[in-house]
Amino acid sequence: MNSTKMNKRILALDILRGVTIAGMIMVNNPGTWAHIYAPLRHAEWNGLTPTDLVFPFFMFIMGISTYISLKKYNFEFSHAAAMKILRRTIVIFLIGLAIGWFSRFCSYWASSHEGLSFGENLWASVWTFDRMRILGVMQRLALCYGATSIIALTMKHKHIPYLIATLLIGYFVLLMCGNGFAYNETNILSIVDRAVLTPAHMYKDNGIDPEGLLSTIPAIAHVLLGFCVGRLMLDGNKSEDRASFLNSQLITLFLVGVILTFAGFLLSYGCPINKKIWSPTFVLTTCGLASSFLALLIWIIDVKGYKKWSMFFEAFGVNPLFMYVLGGVLGILFGTISFPWADGSISIHGFLYKILLMPVFGETGGSLAYALLFIAINWCIGYQLYKRKIYIKI
Repeated sequence: MNSTKMNKRILALDILRGVTIAGMIMVNNPGTWAHIYAPLRHAEWNGLTPTDLVFPFFMFIMGISTYISLKKYNFEFSHAAAMKILRRTIVIFLIGLAIGWFSRFCSYWASSHEGLSFGENLWASVWTFDRMRILGVMQRLALCYGATSIIALTMKHKHIPYLIATLLIGYFVLLMCGNGFAYNETNILSIVDRAVLTPAHMYKDNGIDPEGLLSTIPAIAHVLLGFCVGRLMLDGNKSEDRASFLNSQLITLFLVGVILTFAGFLLSYGCPINKKIWSPTFVLTTCGLASSFLALLIWIIDVKGYKKWSMFFEAFGVNPLFMYVLGGVLGILFGTISFPWADGSISIHGFLYKILLMPVFGETGGSLAYALLFIAINWCIGYQLYKRKIYIKI
């Protein structure tokens, strides 16, 4: 059995995807943003929290998955491959825009607008394109997937590490020359985003859009790093013995993880680890930790065979982007669909948090309990798809 066939049986890849998607959904849906359980908070600026790991972990595993998916083309550029990549990039980007539009539509529609007719209110809810955010999580995934795939099909793989180094070093120079570590509108990232996207179409955070234009450069390097790790994993050992193959993967992933993590923390003295600007040290550290975590999962699941606990995350991992979109849509609906309560009305979100959970667990505990309940609701849907072997590719 060759390594191409064996990688399909590495359950840890799906589990890591599932862990990151579940984490992304959970941190996006607390009971209240005013009282978030500490590990579920993002770092305010420089630094790293457990929450800051989930998105870069997913991008790292996306790089490995891209290597696996492009292997069937023998990494040769063709019209069919290019069109598939282009279509998927556009679809993922448009889904990200659609989620943003749907959020604004529901938010505006649910709010009170006295003096407007039904038609005027509907039109005002629909036409929010003048203030809709252009970039976001799904859009970043789309751009990084598209760029990585095209690079993988058009560049010799032995040269990709040099490209990664060029992107990260070039981006660091840009940050140093453009006040890139300032948490305000003098930051070069903010200046470019405000000039190109305009403030109306940006995330509002001291002028910094965490998925902005220039910070997409190191994000592409991030996915390329995952691609290179996938190449090392799956092409480094041609043994037909599965145990030897898995042991080779463990050694590769562990070494890569230690080297990248150490380099990231060491270099952070001159280049702070920062998710909002996706600093080069953030790329190195999170890719290193993701590599080490994947090695741990392979050892637990594929080597030792402890798989029963992982079914929860597998339901997320086999349909990752669909589950993320589902979580986003349900979060919007829970926050805007209201029903009569007491002397007024209350949203589904408000009822679950304020009426059911907060009185029992308190403000912070109730906020965490709501996030866990929300994950459980998503899992119930994902598990039904998983059980019926329904795989929704986005």
